[in-house]
Amino acid sequence: MNSADVIVVGAGPTGLALAGELALAGVRVRLLERRREEPNITRAFALHARTLELLDARGLADEVLQHGVRVTSIAPVPGSTLDLTILDSRFPMIFIAPQSGTEKVLRAHAERLGVEIVPDTEVLGFRQDDDGVTVEIGGANPGTERARYLVGCDGAHSTVRRLAGIDFAGKQYQTHILLADVHLAEPPQEAMFARTGDDGAVIIVPFGDGWFRAIAWDRKRDRVPLSEPVTDDEMRDAFHRIAGGDLGMGEPRWTSRFLSERRQASRYRAGRVFLAGDAAHVHSPLGGQGMNTGIQDAMNLGWKLAAAVHGTAAPWLLDSYQAERHPVGEQVLRLTDAFNGMVLGRKRPRSLVQALAVRAILRFGRTRRMLAGRVSGIGVRYPARGAGAHRWAGRRMPDVGRLYEQLRDGRFVLVTREPLALGDTPGVTVVRREALPGPAMILVRPDGYVAWASDRMLTPAETTAAIAGRTGHLPRKVRR
Repeated sequence: MNSADVIVVGAGPTGLALAGELALAGVRVRLLERRREEPNITRAFALHARTLELLDARGLADEVLQHGVRVTSIAPVPGSTLDLTILDSRFPMIFIAPQSGTEKVLRAHAERLGVEIVPDTEVLGFRQDDDGVTVEIGGANPGTERARYLVGCDGAHSTVRRLAGIDFAGKQYQTHILLADVHLAEPPQEAMFARTGDDGAVIIVPFGDGWFRAIAWDRKRDRVPLSEPVTDDEMRDAFHRIAGGDLGMGEPRWTSRFLSERRQASRYRAGRVFLAGDAAHVHSPLGGQGMNTGIQDAMNLGWKLAAAVHGTAAPWLLDSYQAERHPVGEQVLRLTDAFNGMVLGRKRPRSLVQALAVRAILRFGRTRRMLAGRVSGIGVRYPARGAGAHRWAGRRMPDVGRLYEQLRDGRFVLVTREPLALGDTPGVTVVRREALPGPAMILVRPDGYVAWASDRMLTPAETTAAIAGRTGHLPRKVRR
């Protein structure tokens, strides 16, 4: 007998978000976590506009936004400014808060939906067959568990990825990253303080509760063993050399030293086993993309995996996870690698050329909006499937008239400009928006992207046939 429909490994933001999506769709989930206790401090701190929109689609954004700092402009390269208020979103900003706060909200959401989170549990091995996956478990309660599907959200050193035999190709950056959470006697005026110099770069990130995340890429400390703790003097010295002062940095409550990498899994699926989050892609922390890309992976995979569990998925639906999210991961790696090269590149002429190119992009409205869309995730678009697909297919759906509130139950939403009595079409909520931009009818997926659209109002019979052919997922109950 199966322990669950889906076993998710890793209770970080990606695993918690995925478990919540599956449970919302009525899927039995076991969430396995190697850690015994919840960490109160973690590395990630930025939530971008698209991630906040997706959290809003599940009623979680307002809770996440209670504690943190809103940043409405950033400097992609020194001497430049990208104004995020140009984004067509309810969240035209980067929201700065510890990852632990986001995890707390996602964990509470998953637990409300009945997800069982099992700590002190480690995956030792697995085997899959035509009907499911049998997982060998170690830790507090060793044994075996079985599920229809297994998803590895277990980080950069993913056991699931290794056991699945999936390549994780890429490179390691040379410059060590030093992290410390500190109080500052002389906090900077800027919401996001950043300085660069010949020795590297430093950033100060406010958490909004009196604590600041100090980050230093220090070339002079590249030979220090990663196992050696970061000292107070070491962090202050890095800030003095690179920024001209340490801002009155106090004794840290937490420090870490690590090397970042640029790697991506060659594939996100191996039969009944999937990868998401850092298990699928890791990159430079410059740009704050990691947690965001992982949560967006989870929102893409969740409703598709639920359809497969319920037996309502078209044959191509699970494969579309790879087709849609792998290219996004590639784009994120290219973006963060470019940022890393411009800020920390050892080939100064090349870095200068890249920086000049970014400044040129920011001079023009169209290219400025394009860059804002890439950084924020608002510009993510998935490839349209099939011949004759509408030009809106695969696009992010704007939150027209608070449309995202209609996505709270995790089902498809059909938005029409004129009234429509759809009849007995499974699993689709029909809403009317007279100010609907573009097409007269738009079918929105549970993850907020357009599945299908029509420039003219169709009859109920035509609409039902179109929905059946384009969603890849026909939920079972009728919503009116």
